[in-house]
Amino acid sequence: MRKILFLFLLPLQMVGQQSAFLSSGLLPFKKYPYPTELAAAPAGSRIAWAMDEEGQRNVYVAEGPAFTPRKLTDFSKDDGQEITSLTVSADGQWVVFVRGGDHGANWEGGLPVNPAGDIQPFKVQVACIPFAGGAVKYLSEGDNPVISPDSKMVAFIKGGQVWGASLGDGVRASDTTGAKNLFTTRGRVSSLQWSPDGKRLLFVSNRMDHSIIGIYTPGAASLKWIAASFYRDGLPQWNNDGSRIVFVRRPGDGGAPDSMLVRQPEPWSIYMADTAGDKPVLLWKSPMTLRGSFPPTDGGANLHWAAGNTIVFLTYVDGWPHLYSLDASSAITGSAAAAKPLLLTPGNFMCEHITITADKRCMVFSANAGDDPADIERRHVGLVSVDKQDMTVMTPGKGLEWTPVVTGDGRTLAFISATPQRPPLPAVMRLAENPQKNFNLLCADRIPADFPQGKLVTPRQVIFKAADGVIVHADLFEPAGSIGRRPAIVFVHGGPPRQMLLGWHYSDYYSNAYASNQYLASLGFVVLAVNYRLGIGYGYDFHQPAHAGEAGASEYKDIKAAGEWLKRQSFVDTAKIGIYGGSYGGFLTAMALAKDSKLFAAGVDFHGVHNWLTQSSMMEEDRYEKAPDYEKALKTAWLSSPVASIATWKSPVLIIQGDDDRNVHFNESVDLVNRLEKKGVRVETMVMVDDTHHWMNFANSVTVYAAAADFFVREFMKPKD
Repeated sequence: MRKILFLFLLPLQMVGQQSAFLSSGLLPFKKYPYPTELAAAPAGSRIAWAMDEEGQRNVYVAEGPAFTPRKLTDFSKDDGQEITSLTVSADGQWVVFVRGGDHGANWEGGLPVNPAGDIQPFKVQVACIPFAGGAVKYLSEGDNPVISPDSKMVAFIKGGQVWGASLGDGVRASDTTGAKNLFTTRGRVSSLQWSPDGKRLLFVSNRMDHSIIGIYTPGAASLKWIAASFYRDGLPQWNNDGSRIVFVRRPGDGGAPDSMLVRQPEPWSIYMADTAGDKPVLLWKSPMTLRGSFPPTDGGANLHWAAGNTIVFLTYVDGWPHLYSLDASSAITGSAAAAKPLLLTPGNFMCEHITITADKRCMVFSANAGDDPADIERRHVGLVSVDKQDMTVMTPGKGLEWTPVVTGDGRTLAFISATPQRPPLPAVMRLAENPQKNFNLLCADRIPADFPQGKLVTPRQVIFKAADGVIVHADLFEPAGSIGRRPAIVFVHGGPPRQMLLGWHYSDYYSNAYASNQYLASLGFVVLAVNYRLGIGYGYDFHQPAHAGEAGASEYKDIKAAGEWLKRQSFVDTAKIGIYGGSYGGFLTAMALAKDSKLFAAGVDFHGVHNWLTQSSMMEEDRYEKAPDYEKALKTAWLSSPVASIATWKSPVLIIQGDDDRNVHFNESVDLVNRLEKKGVRVETMVMVDDTHHWMNFANSVTVYAAAADFFVREFMKPKD
């Protein structure tokens, strides 16, 4: 009933076949450089970024005014070891980063990954290297490093506690003995931040049902706790002289169970505290509305203590994730309550990838904003002062730009830039000379000569309605020179808080999908990438809809509407509409095949969730108190699951998953395969041994997307035997 490929466990006669598989037509589409982790030194003009080139992940650096790129590390294997937490020291002399792990995981992100099958997995380690060049020095196993303002020390998390190591000439490339535990406390520590003078370290101690903010002072006999409470305190930020902090307070866990099907507001507040130990002062409290809930977008509250006594934060309170600021001066003097927050970024767009400039007078961010109505499907760089509504879109046009930073000297804006054809590259813009006009690309020579940039199509915006009237946006990839009716495929992104764009994506996982969609178009498929409700980019009500997920799967209506839109198009072969997606997209792919096999003739399910009852906290059988709608919620979750509709699943499916998946349990696929086999549905499967949800190994990412394309070609483009 099924065809199985277990990678790395192939018999000898299959090795040649697999080699040919990897050299398929998809490979050139995947040979793009992909920059990540862009960072700027707090002073001067030095920047650094990580770059993934066919699985070889390395650190690059550049310095103004020329910003000539220079490869700093020399990791030459496709071994799946990602580079994260990239930072440049204040003096510009050191680049610190973490190598290893899977930091996009839902669990065990800081544990080693081993998709290359090495005898001993590489351990997740904090590393440093001189900006001028030299050997990589591994300081210790650990994660989440922060460099002290004097550039002499790195603090980091190891085993949930805080460790430290010195930077400098005394650190040898093989030396991991210099690191030491700075202090030990209950719970697991996070959110490390040095005080402006480098003499204290701010942190959060997470203690299951509550969390407390603390301060560590080297040489002191004890830790200092700030405003300890029964709440969950977090995201602390120093003020400019280190005398105060601002932080977010949210309710701790507990209380009587409430409705499981009716969403409730998630309140949060912003407090200020004197580090001498005075009682904290409330600066702002969210309204008790759904839109006022803690923002579920990149960076959460994005709390910053800006210039003077200005506090900047992000909230969805007006229906879009926007930046606000408030003046805390009156609260500090005790003369009056803090001023009313000022909306900095009005308009129907979202803000994400938010950073503050070194002088703390401006915020830079990514936004789906601009003069073109289609900009809602793009990202551009925005810049706004922290105390007035003067936002500027710095990179208008039909390209895409994200993760901006401003150099420490304030002269240069750096970001990652792409177009629908050109893959992402670092870019720099001189703020005084070329605002909103020209920028210089870095590393353009790293695009391989055989990358098929000229063959990539420009996706176009499509808008349609679901059966219940919800407006849905999608990106349509049409084969070049296409004539007549073509087979079509719906692509469903994961997340679900994601948005597919009219070009390359700022997530490496979704850039894989973008390359795959372009490859499918090159084969003659029409591809529709649908941005269904639950996704970001279209406001709060779209992002947080009623009756979604385990509470009714209302988002599936958008997927069905996408298939029906394709069916109405004169250029689509209505008998040959397929569907594929990963993670939450795998869930919705399985829903489509289970509920509407007459519409969706075949599908590829990458590591999808198939049974909400195995994923949800609903199954608290040992708790005496139950939510008032507990039984109804269980039934709703079951009916919102693909496995509940197995009886009507007719279409063939390819199921793919890595068995070190840390986002969706591998058993989700095991269970579905067993159910489909028992029913007699044609199933093909592929297991990527020891790889994770994010295809950390480049060869594996080529293999799985090539397998998906091959499956659709066999189903829709080759004569049946």
